[in-house]
Amino acid sequence: MPAGVSTILLYLKYMKRYFTLFLLNFIGVALFAQEGNFQNFALQTLDSIYSKFGNAKNQLLAEKYPFDENFKADYLDNQQQAEQQKKYAYLWPFSGSFSAVNALMELPKTKKAFQFLLDKKVLVGLQEYRDESRSPVGYASYLNTAPPSDRFYDDNIWLGIDFTDSFIHTKKANYLTSAKEIWNFVMSGEDDKLGGGVYWCEQKKESKNTCSNAPASVFALKLFMATNDKSYLQEGERLYAWTKKNLQDPEDKLYWDNIQLNGKIGKAKFSYNSGQMLQAAALLYKLTKNKQYLEDAQQLAEACLGYFFEKSGDLDFPKLKNSNLWFHAVMMRGYVELAVVNGDKKYLSIFAKNLEFAWKHMRDRVGLFSPDWTLKDQHQSKWLLDQCAFVEMYARLAKAGY
Repeated sequence: MPAGVSTILLYLKYMKRYFTLFLLNFIGVALFAQEGNFQNFALQTLDSIYSKFGNAKNQLLAEKYPFDENFKADYLDNQQQAEQQKKYAYLWPFSGSFSAVNALMELPKTKKAFQFLLDKKVLVGLQEYRDESRSPVGYASYLNTAPPSDRFYDDNIWLGIDFTDSFIHTKKANYLTSAKEIWNFVMSGEDDKLGGGVYWCEQKKESKNTCSNAPASVFALKLFMATNDKSYLQEGERLYAWTKKNLQDPEDKLYWDNIQLNGKIGKAKFSYNSGQMLQAAALLYKLTKNKQYLEDAQQLAEACLGYFFEKSGDLDFPKLKNSNLWFHAVMMRGYVELAVVNGDKKYLSIFAKNLEFAWKHMRDRVGLFSPDWTLKDQHQSKWLLDQCAFVEMYARLAKAGY
């Protein structure tokens, strides 16, 4: 870390309102001066997030910029809660800021600075969603000062993965304590119906979804890496096997969205679902050296390339199809993990070209991204989670050497 950073951080402890942008700008000058650098892209985008979605009163973030009083969160599957106007972001979009800062924290020479940002801003805001009124403790989809909201197992799993990653990279014990608390909540969402599997929502135990089981496998495997407790490895293998058995399409090897308790399959296919099974397979190969897991990962990597990317005009690379941008960021985690175990960066190179394209063509004048890869709709209203996804992807590419 450059000389002077420790003094700056000590000073920031006494700043009550505007430390975030000051810190980001300082890091940008000190560490990421080179233009065209993915690190720089990540930092500039995070700066834009806190500038446009943040506020001077607390460490929470808005969901939309500009603020949209008519916004309804259709992803909640709860019309009553979605119709209640929310001043701040729901948990899922807010959690994207955790993943974004975590990814930056993993870059060389930035750990202490971004750990400070994590502790003093992200986790302070996250505490507002922590629900101790219901047992076991978990994170609710909206602030604990509001009427009780649904608690989603997948939302909690993403947090658990981030807390575990934070511990792995810093060895700070309270991160692992939080991860284990979340694991306890997630495991409360599993029963023996359909032979196991974690439900999607605590209040709607109607389906067991890939998005709550594939990342639960990743979460367990990361907890094993953090603790060396083999029970987590066993859980990771078990959840992987259950998801593969119940939710993989035998034709193209991609993953369906969910299975209802009556056995009916929800056959939508999203990049984060297959991407999490890709990451789980790569991690399982890394941890067990069982070649079947590597074969699964390589097969799934090709399947995702064929389904979630497409040829576009005169571009010399397959372009990402329009979808939830954060879904693509989570799929990228799988490709990153695969490159670690097999050394093949061809998929990451495709992501790099897509993200160079996005930087040149999909940003607006205030530094926020449209989610439309076709460039037909610039989306004047920008969603927090889309912006966080770009920070994460740029940071992960930087760590991979791009």
